Amino acid sequence: MTGPGPLRMPLDFLTLMTVMAANLFMISAALPLIMGRDVSRAARNMQGSMLLQAVAWAAIIASSSLWDQALSTLSIACNAAAQWMLYRALEEWLGPRPLRRMLLVLVIATPLGYALGFGHYAWRVGWANFLMATILCIVARATLAPVVEANLRWRSLLMGCLLTSAAFTLARGMLGAFTDQYPSFRTPHPVNLAAAVATNVSLVLGTVALLVAWRSEAEHKLRTLAMTDGLTGVFNRRGFTAQGSSLLAHAARHQLPMTALMLDLDHFKQVNDTHGHEAGDRALQLFARLLGDTCRSGDLVGRLGGEEFGVLLLHNSAPAGLALDRRLRKRLHAASVAELGFALDYSAGMAVLQPGEADLAELMARADGALYAAKTAGRGRLVAAE
Repeated sequence: MTGPGPLRMPLDFLTLMTVMAANLFMISAALPLIMGRDVSRAARNMQGSMLLQAVAWAAIIASSSLWDQALSTLSIACNAAAQWMLYRALEEWLGPRPLRRMLLVLVIATPLGYALGFGHYAWRVGWANFLMATILCIVARATLAPVVEANLRWRSLLMGCLLTSAAFTLARGMLGAFTDQYPSFRTPHPVNLAAAVATNVSLVLGTVALLVAWRSEAEHKLRTLAMTDGLTGVFNRRGFTAQGSSLLAHAARHQLPMTALMLDLDHFKQVNDTHGHEAGDRALQLFARLLGDTCRSGDLVGRLGGEEFGVLLLHNSAPAGLALDRRLRKRLHAASVAELGFALDYSAGMAVLQPGEADLAELMARADGALYAAKTAGRGRLVAAE
């Protein structure tokens, strides 16, 4: 007499969808606990995308027993909105992304067309799946060509997950719109079963990719904080030295002109003694803001200590430094009287990068020597190094 055979469970599509919805709800609940309250807009969009996907799968499961049109339309709308929020997260992490307007139109049009054409099966299946596949491809495209530095591995992993989902979504649309071999999204059709398995796997891998992206964002913020002056918002000495060394190496390698300036607010101790340290802080903030506004976007500005600031003018020689000094001095006098109630002035030293010079410390030392000469000569002026 033989014992009972091994227990066999059929691969049930509804069960796979339920597992996926449950996983998404658990991830949606866990992400805020893992990330905490003080998170970026990108992280909020990521959390929202996960929650919307969970609602989308729960709605499509529930639509099999009640309110078919309303719940299935809700599912399509939530799924499309989830991809829009993921796209917004990618914008925050990677900079401006292509096809933004087209994506927004598709996100609105997908559930709208599905609801209006619900009475025609081939239309609604084809419309929803073709447009969702296009949406997924646009979001996958958004992982490429970042404007800011971003890890290639998490971007590649996320793109693979999105393109896999797009492929199965397109296959469902083709079967539903052009054949009679695909009677319903909820039936155990081989494409449905394969899509459910692939989507569960993509869910796990996609979540990993997004968590790596969030960690990279947090690490970047920490590096930025470590190199930023807390009072003025410009680079501190560490950040200025790190960025400046890279820029100088680039200029020296390609034989490009570069000009360094050292600037020091005149009689700053008297400002603190007469008007108080709060006024002194506001004076430093005003000077840093005007300095940044007067420089071009590619120039480098840093607070090197106390009331001393450094500037690197890229692709520019001495005339550019003289022009910057004239503009800044005029703006500073007017703005300090208007905002602080007293006039500010500064002394400055300027040094132009010499052929064969490849050390930032040497360039800044020459500018610092010229700054000392400006102070010795009576302050309130710019002196160029020999």
